[in-house]
Amino acid sequence: MHGEYKVPGGKLVVVDLETDGEVIRQARLSGDFFLEPDDALERIDAALIGAPVSASAAQLAARIDAVLGDGVDMIGFSSDAVAFAARRALAGATSWTDHEWHFLHEGPQEPALQMALEEVLAEQVGAGVRAPTLRVWEWASNAVIIGSFQSLSNEVDLDGAAKHDVTVVRRISGGGAMFVEPGNTITYSLYVPESLVSGLSFVDSYAFLDEWVIAALRELGIEATYQPINDITSPVGKIAGAAQKRLAGGVVVHHVTMAYDIDAAKMVQVLRIGREKMSDKGTTSAIKRVDPLRSQTGLSRAEVIDRMVATFRSRYGLIDDSLDEQTLAVAKDRVATKFGTDEWLTRVP
Repeated sequence: MHGEYKVPGGKLVVVDLETDGEVIRQARLSGDFFLEPDDALERIDAALIGAPVSASAAQLAARIDAVLGDGVDMIGFSSDAVAFAARRALAGATSWTDHEWHFLHEGPQEPALQMALEEVLAEQVGAGVRAPTLRVWEWASNAVIIGSFQSLSNEVDLDGAAKHDVTVVRRISGGGAMFVEPGNTITYSLYVPESLVSGLSFVDSYAFLDEWVIAALRELGIEATYQPINDITSPVGKIAGAAQKRLAGGVVVHHVTMAYDIDAAKMVQVLRIGREKMSDKGTTSAIKRVDPLRSQTGLSRAEVIDRMVATFRSRYGLIDDSLDEQTLAVAKDRVATKFGTDEWLTRVP
C-alpha cells in the first residue's frame, strides 16, 4: 500500500505499508523532507508497525510522537503529515498523476446555469462518464452566490442587489457568500474522485486541493499562503475563498473564487455581512477596490488565468475539452427545476 501527502508549503511525505488485514506489519517512510537525528526515520517506521489498519490519523500521529520525544527536528513535515500519508495508503488513495485531467474554459454563462453546471459536471465525474476536470468559469453578469445553508435575508441586501443589477443564486456547497463581477474575479472548480482525498479530513482536503494554485500564485510573485479552513491569503489581504461539496457516487466538487479587482464599495451595498465586516475595520468609506491579483502581479486577468492553468498542466497534465450539447441541456433543465427557482433560492429565507 502506497500513500503520498504533500505538506502545504512543505515537503512530500511517502509511506509504503504492508498489512495482514488487521494491523500494519511493515512500514517505510520516505520523502524530500529533512530529519535529524538520522535514526528517527527507523523510529517512525517502528511506530507505525503494529497499529490497527482502522487507526485514525490522530492515533497514528500520537504513536509517532510517543517514540520521538525531544531532540528531533522534522523540517518540512510533521508527525501529522506522516499519519496522513499512512492513512492515504491504507485507504487506497490515488495521486494527482493517477488521473487523466480534462480542462474546460467556456464562454460566459448566467449565474443560475453556472450553479447547475457544477452539479451536473460533478455527477458525470462521479458516474465515470467524464474525466476528472479543472474548469475555469466566465460570468455573464454580476452575481452574489450564497452558500447552501446561508439565510438569503441575512446575507443579501436585495434592494442593493437590484440597484447594482446583481443576480442572486444559491450553490450546492456550504460556506459564505461570494460577490462576483465579470472580469474582476477568477472562479475555478475541480471535480475529483473521492479517492484523491482519501485519508484526509474534510479540513485537510482544502489545503491539499489548493496546493497547486498557491504554487502558481507564488510563481507570479505573490506570497500566497493557505489560511484554514478555506482561504488563500497574502500579506496584503485575502485573495480567495474555497468551498466543497461531496456528492453520492464518490466525487468531490472544490470551487474557488479569487479577487482580481473587486469594487468593494459596491460589494458592501449588496452583502450585509460584508458591510458589517468593513464597518468593524472602519474602512467602509476608505476602501474602493480589492485588487490583490491585479496589483500584486501587474498582469491582466487573462494572463493570470493562463499562468495558473499552465502550472496545473505542467504538474499533472491537461487535455482541453468542451461542454457538449447534452450536458448543457441537462444543466438548463436543472436551472428550470432547481437552481433558477424561488424554492431553491429561499430554502433558508
